[in-house]
Amino acid sequence: MRKGIILGIAGLAFFGGCGNQGNKPSNASDTSKWKAPYRIEFDTKAAKANPAGVSIPTISYTANPKALERRAALVVRFDASGVKNDQPSKDRLIMAPVDIPGTGGTLPADYTDLADQKLAKLLGGYCMKGPVKVTVALIRSSIKPDANDAEINAKRLSDWLSTEVVFKNPHPKC
Repeated sequence: MRKGIILGIAGLAFFGGCGNQGNKPSNASDTSKWKAPYRIEFDTKAAKANPAGVSIPTISYTANPKALERRAALVVRFDASGVKNDQPSKDRLIMAPVDIPGTGGTLPADYTDLADQKLAKLLGGYCMKGPVKVTVALIRSSIKPDANDAEINAKRLSDWLSTEVVFKNPHPKC
């Protein structure tokens, strides 16, 4: 009888496994283990001049075929440390969703032109000029237009990609 109980406990331990074994629990803010379904890159060609005053380089994407999304939105963040106004600054722009067909390609030119215009309006409102550090990411289309960082990270489809753009305010008022 005693051997049967010991054998039963040993069997449960064997089939039940040994638990966590010291692995860290996954954390939504830990991006080192996060595998993005989309990989984005900037085009290596120089960005064409834009009348808005700023040009984000062309953004190309490659998707994991098992994690395709039909629509996504672009988030553009900029370094607001150079803001001259005393008001709290909004350092991000969440674009409207756009169709992203297939497993690879580039974001539409009219979509990135609209992002350039909106970014230029934000930067001009904060009296910024010169080089500005910009980071972009693709997110799910179901995001709210005024989403916070936690919501953006929860719906992110790609890693953040950084570059530096030059802003020439076409309507200087500062």
